[in-house]
Amino acid sequence: MIEVGKLDGRLLRVLAIAVPALLILRFVVFSDKEPVVVAATESVSMTEKRLERLRELAAMGPGRETVLKQVSAELQSREKGILMAETSAQAQAQLMDVIHRVAAANGFDARGAEQLGEAKPLGTDYGEVTVTETFNCGIEQFVNFMAALANEPQIVATNDIHITGGRDKNKNIQVRLSLSGVVPRKLVPVKKGARN
Repeated sequence: MIEVGKLDGRLLRVLAIAVPALLILRFVVFSDKEPVVVAATESVSMTEKRLERLRELAAMGPGRETVLKQVSAELQSREKGILMAETSAQAQAQLMDVIHRVAAANGFDARGAEQLGEAKPLGTDYGEVTVTETFNCGIEQFVNFMAALANEPQIVATNDIHITGGRDKNKNIQVRLSLSGVVPRKLVPVKKGARN
């Protein structure tokens, strides 16, 4: 036979655990929380101005795309003048080839003392290779040579020109000419400790 006092003690212990658990479930977990109404942070006129600005930005999209296409096409046409090579030495060889070819077209040989400079950075996206040539030619030939260099499709620039008057009967001049060409940035050696 079960005693009534022992049963009441067990029941009280079970109820002491179950009632707080049921209250927590009812009021915390399964509570019927009402949604909190948030006040509007913008007035109607502010919202209308924001909507108008978004419409303006959306209208500018096609115009920006057209400008981007034009700028990309212009950049592509300008980058055709970059000396494309696997190494900076190959780019310098291309630059020397331009000098020799243009000189030969103007009736003289520009093959003389050659000096090659190290590739240097030119802005953030490009590099520059330099070649120095020493040669003899007539003054008219040199003027035509310089004009023909300006018409070459490669992007070349004159860094330094030293002209010494000739003492021969043809009045040839001695020229020391330093030219640079634009190359991709990957051809510029990275110096240790330098940050990109």
